[in-house]
Amino acid sequence: MYSNPVAPFSATIAAGTGTLAMTGAGSLFWLALAAFAMLALGLAIKRIVPVRARRD
Repeated sequence: MYSNPVAPFSATIAAGTGTLAMTGAGSLFWLALAAFAMLALGLAIKRIVPVRARRD
């Protein structure tokens, strides 16, 4: 089905490199996806953690 050889999953873990689906998307796409995920995580944590009341 694919012409690209894929290393076994255990060998990939042993080598310390992660593999993603071969979609043809560039590195910039994955970087933007990771940035969006980190932003979403930060905003979710900000909504969960209670805000301290200001003393004036």
